[in-house]
Order: sequence, then structure tokens, then C-alpha cells
Amino acid sequence: MVYSVMAPPHSMSAQELLRWYIDAGVDETIADGPVNRFQEKPKAANPAPLDLGGKKKDLADAAAPPPSSSPSLPEASPEMSLLPPQGGANGEVTAAVHLAQSAESVDELRRALETFDGCGLKKTATKLVFTDGNPEAPILFVGEGPGAEEDRQGLPFVGPSGKLLDKMLASIGLDRTGVLISNTVFWRPPGNRTPTPQETAVCMPFLERLIELVDPKILVALGGPAAKSLLAETTSVGRLRGKWFSYSTPGLARPIDATALYHPAYLLRSPGQKRVTWMDWLGIKSKLQAP
Repeated sequence: MVYSVMAPPHSMSAQELLRWYIDAGVDETIADGPVNRFQEKPKAANPAPLDLGGKKKDLADAAAPPPSSSPSLPEASPEMSLLPPQGGANGEVTAAVHLAQSAESVDELRRALETFDGCGLKKTATKLVFTDGNPEAPILFVGEGPGAEEDRQGLPFVGPSGKLLDKMLASIGLDRTGVLISNTVFWRPPGNRTPTPQETAVCMPFLERLIELVDPKILVALGGPAAKSLLAETTSVGRLRGKWFSYSTPGLARPIDATALYHPAYLLRSPGQKRVTWMDWLGIKSKLQAP
């Protein structure tokens, strides 16, 4: 694919310039230098009349425009690389990995999150929303992100969705003393928007370490974003529900049985799906009771 893009600022380094073109979608060059298609073309001077009676002139040469005065691309330096520069999102994820792996307990992991400033959501949230329930429970539920009530209380699933989750837990004989609940991000996204891939990526090392420390028998993703992050599946929850997957990380002694459920917030909007969700909960109960 070939694009015509506006010329970048001349102050860019060679590496910054190459990344600027990659971000703009350029994957092929067709000229020695970039052409600014948005710049007004200078008016051509009145051409000299063609002498048709004397020496024959090349009409193509007479009609050819003047050579472009656009600056040429800088020569590629040996250190130029397509890899992203150090720092930024990659640096924040690397810092999160080191900080998370240093935690040896859920309490230490919480304290590590309290000192971590690599997620932009922390700047707009009121409280850290990490976990609720029993860290020694055999089942871990992971949702998408905190809402307004969760942000006020500092606990996951305490709003309307949380009340429905409590009822569903009670339907198979569970309550919050027998489960652990968390999210893919630990601070409320402004306006309850979906977390960005960068925000999720920065929080993921802490979630993975939480799973390793708790080492539950069952891992349940609540909703599409959580299922995508934990199960590496891009299909909808409607296609994932009722199925079992294997979740593993290098820090786990064994793979964990994992599944996906409709998010309680979705069930509040679509009560017709509660029937199939009840079947999913029975499947979780059966899996918990299996040796």
C-alpha cells in the first residue's frame, strides 16, 4: 500500500523520522524524498512559446514540472531500529513485571501496586481497587475494571453488578469468604470506559502474579475484556461460555482450569441470558466438587 503523507518536522532524528512514517502507515517509498500534498503548489511561470517552425522541441520536456524542492530523507544510521525506543509503555510494563515478581504474598503485591505509578488510570481514580474475598479460596473471578461505587469503596464488584454476582455465588453455595475477586485493571477508567490495551498491559503483570500467588483451582473471566486478556481468545463470550480452557504461566506449578461467563453488568441489561448463565454456574460447581 502506498500513502502520500505530509512531511514531518525537520528536527526529528533518523530513528524518530522512520517511526513517524511507520505510524503514518507508510510501507513503501516511490520517490527520493517526501512530497507535501497539502502544500500549495507555486504558480508556474509563463512558458516560452514553442518554436514549431524551427528546431523541434520535445513537448514532454516542455510540459515537465520543475524538480521538487522537498527535503530528502536523512541517511539511515547504523543504530536505526524498528524496535520502539526505551521507556514509554514498554518501560512501564517492564517496571511492572519487576515490581510484581518481587512480591511474595498478596499483601506485598497490594503494597507494590500502591507505589506503582506506571498506569495513567491512577491519576484520575480515587482509590486502588485490587481484591476482595479470600486469597486462599479455590476460585478466582476476574472482571474488567472498577466502576464508580468500586472507586469509592476501594473494593471490586460492590455496585449493582456486584450485588448480582453475590446472588449468583449464593446459588451454588458460595459467598465472598470462599472466593477471591479482582479485575484486569485496578483503577477506575474515567466514565467507566473500556480500558485501553496499554492500561491493561501495564496491569497484567500484577494480575498474573496474583494468580500465581493464589494458585486457584478455577479461574473465571467475567466478560469479554477479561476473557480476551486471560484466555487469549478474541471470540465473544457467547462462544466461549460453557467451555473450559487451560491457563498457565511460568510461575504456576500446574495449569489452571479456566472459563468465561457473561459479565453481571451484561446480564442486568440482557436478563434473557441468565438461563444459560445458570447452566455455566452449575458447571463451575461441578468442577469445584471434582477431586
